[in-house]
Amino acid sequence: MRTPPSSAPPASEPAAIGVVVNAAGAHAIERPVADEVPVALVYNGLSHVVLLATPADIEDLATGFSLTEGVLEGPRELLDIEVAEVPEGIEARLRITERRFAALKQRRRFLAGRTGCGLCGVESLAEANRALGQVSAAPSISQAAVHRALAALPAHQPLNAATGAMHAAAWVDRDGTIVLAREDIGRHNALDKLVGARLAKGQDFDDGFALLTSRCSYELVAKAASAGIGVLVAVSAPTRRALDIAVASGITVVALARADAITVFTHPDRIQP
Repeated sequence: MRTPPSSAPPASEPAAIGVVVNAAGAHAIERPVADEVPVALVYNGLSHVVLLATPADIEDLATGFSLTEGVLEGPRELLDIEVAEVPEGIEARLRITERRFAALKQRRRFLAGRTGCGLCGVESLAEANRALGQVSAAPSISQAAVHRALAALPAHQPLNAATGAMHAAAWVDRDGTIVLAREDIGRHNALDKLVGARLAKGQDFDDGFALLTSRCSYELVAKAASAGIGVLVAVSAPTRRALDIAVASGITVVALARADAITVFTHPDRIQP
């Protein structure tokens, strides 16, 4: 099975029946609902992790997860990938270099990914506090560019428009134009899909910023650091741990991003009036 392109129809069940209750009474409706399925990432025949994810852009998800979680150190270490439907869900079968596979087996862990957790299955506090990459450079971004991207983002969220249950991660150039977006039921899955899609095309993260429709939590900043994303903009609030990691990794965190104001929490010199 090939992953549907981002322009494909929404990855949702056809409809669910609900009853709307309001001051005028009650009436039945049909509406699309978000789909989520178990997605197993299998490396060189070894099943390593199961994520609950939206069944779209699975290759991007597998690639991005592999890089942001340290399974791979670079995209060239991914030799091949195949996505297949199985009775229990979806398998992303990745073939990686023997060196990385040996490292994976050393730190192997079994975990079930969830849409709201960035530490599921971590076996020690040392793993939870692993060293992250240092973002060496990032562009200056204007407030106007952030507001322009925020205004344009809904047009890049067809799955959320249909279901009301999706997060999005978008890559935005310095003038505020959204050049790529990915959606998923899980906020960290959406970011992994975005990272995977750009790296698969040989594109880096030096000249723009990532825009997220969620809170700015620990795992999102950690993934940004691993990918080399220097500016992270989120529509909701950050956590304390996320900000600590952002300071240490050199990431500018802009959160509580609204049409009328933004709040810059770390490395504010990159955000210009």
